[in-house]
Amino acid sequence: IYADPAKRLELYFRPKDPYCHPVCANRFPTSTMLLRVRRRSKKKQQLDTEEQIQPEVQFEMEILGIVTTVYKFQGMSDFQYLAMHSGPDGKQTSMYDKVLMLKPEKEEFFNRDLPLYIPPPIFSRLDTPVDYFYRPDIQHRSGYNNPQVSGENLIGLSRARRPHNAIFVNFDDEEIPTKPLDAAVQNWKKVCTNPVDKKVEEELRKLFEVRPVWSRNAVKANISVHPDKLKVLLPYLAYYMLTGPWRSLWVRFGYDPRKHPEAKIYQVLDFRIRCGMKYGYAATDMPVKAKRSTYNYSLPITVKKQGSHTVSVHDLKQGLGSAGTSGAKKPPSSRYKLKESIYIFREGALPPYRQMFYQLCDLNVESLQKIIHRNDGTESECTERDGWCLAKTSDDLRDSMSLMIKQIIRSTRPALFSNTTSSEDGKEQLAYESGEDEDDEEEEEEEFKPSDGSENEMETEILDYV
Repeated sequence: IYADPAKRLELYFRPKDPYCHPVCANRFPTSTMLLRVRRRSKKKQQLDTEEQIQPEVQFEMEILGIVTTVYKFQGMSDFQYLAMHSGPDGKQTSMYDKVLMLKPEKEEFFNRDLPLYIPPPIFSRLDTPVDYFYRPDIQHRSGYNNPQVSGENLIGLSRARRPHNAIFVNFDDEEIPTKPLDAAVQNWKKVCTNPVDKKVEEELRKLFEVRPVWSRNAVKANISVHPDKLKVLLPYLAYYMLTGPWRSLWVRFGYDPRKHPEAKIYQVLDFRIRCGMKYGYAATDMPVKAKRSTYNYSLPITVKKQGSHTVSVHDLKQGLGSAGTSGAKKPPSSRYKLKESIYIFREGALPPYRQMFYQLCDLNVESLQKIIHRNDGTESECTERDGWCLAKTSDDLRDSMSLMIKQIIRSTRPALFSNTTSSEDGKEQLAYESGEDEDDEEEEEEEFKPSDGSENEMETEILDYV
């Protein structure tokens, strides 16, 4: 806890009770002294039996050092939930010996009839009292009628989202759009108010002429445009694929990648860096930024919020954009540009994030390109899973990329693999990783919300355009 300034110190009143909820202490800087005080007492000689003996007391004080950090428990203690059962007569019976498995048990242990015991899924997220300021009722003019609200906006949204008029296309849709919606055209005309916006529009048109399919991160790495304006500009020039091998990508109006075998180089690859004991290194051993995880959850009331992620590997600096730079401001021509590593994979360089969405043409490794082009000229059918590529092409790409990353980590941190046996070395071919098999990853993905100016992986930006 002391090594991480963003974490809080936890105190458990019943350390052996797994259902004990802790109280948390906040971290504060201080400049106090640590003292050692000794109390020495020396008995006086007894002169008279009737007199009480008063020992002679001396104190010795020594300064041991200076304390720079203290933890103070300022929050309230939360509810404590005990594993108890209330009988009909109101008597409480402990269930710890029935619900806690302290040793390997036989089948009878799991087939016993027990009272229903469901611990709370979560305790209070705040441990300090806060004042909630309720909004006063809005006073409308006489004759005002509330607008009709659809059922979709009744729960979860404080207001209806501003439409950006993007056209969404599924892999199964027969037709693809050839022009933008009229509302998208009007939106861009309102935003395009200066020569810089017009220049950005021309630059994006040229990008789509050179390459008909782009990811949003790839666009942001090639042109400098404010994220809010990019949200209006993309629906003006392209439509968005929801499913299939080109999902989460922007496609030029009038271009149907399902009818062009050469479009397989624009397909998307969902790649996640593999980590765990079976791979020889844990998530904490990789200097690669990760999204938030429930495994690292801490109470939100912290004295010091988590600082920016420090990366020591030189290759990672390519993908951090403005968030990873410090010093002078970027020139206007590249103020909003991301680094190339945010969408390009190169041999010998670690990805900037643990989950990346690459287009196949952006895998700049000769061995990977050979896997992609194995069936050049013999493409017969475009499938929703593999597109124009051979079956299991994505699996082969993930395996090869994982071996490359493992070699990079092995070379930079050889101590992690010092205990690897020869039999383990023979198992270099790592297990297949896919979005369907990684249940934990999928659950985490559901919580991730794309942001306008995020430099994270290529997000699914559906919510930004509906």
